[in-house]
Amino acid sequence: MARRYSVRLQGGISPEEVRLLQMKKAREQLANATFDSLDAMMQAYAAEAVRIAASERDMKLDYSAASIEALEIILDALAPAPEDDLEWLTKLWGSYFGEIFHRRYPSEWTMSEYPGENFAVPTLEIGGSRIYPLLKVQRRLTMGASESLVTFAEMARKRLDALHPLTN
Repeated sequence: MARRYSVRLQGGISPEEVRLLQMKKAREQLANATFDSLDAMMQAYAAEAVRIAASERDMKLDYSAASIEALEIILDALAPAPEDDLEWLTKLWGSYFGEIFHRRYPSEWTMSEYPGENFAVPTLEIGGSRIYPLLKVQRRLTMGASESLVTFAEMARKRLDALHPLTN
């Protein structure tokens, strides 16, 4: 029978256990935090996503459109998301995905009712257009690669760029 070995740090905690404890602590801190606005909350979750991507996945997320491909790789590793983690992962990675648009276009985070449903979700209002980045990430986590964020972002950028040309 093969033996299982794991590296233990001083005090008997493995690097994986340290990672899980750090993740749990970050999750609890964000869940218990009070924010001045929805915008501040979304930025805090997005910043934590950047930190986790760097420390746990050795990936750089920089809020650029190009970073969506790195986000896809992270979500591939997480999907299908366990039900217990789905809300956390949706807020974490969905906030980052939304912040990519928020930093590119004049926009505002709002809570709005999702069309055809009876619940409110964080929504990006961009000059009369709405996108639902958290719901898109949730679909990606539950339905897999067929819910491509890259494809969605390209389609959304084309539409938004036509409506709201960037001025340099």
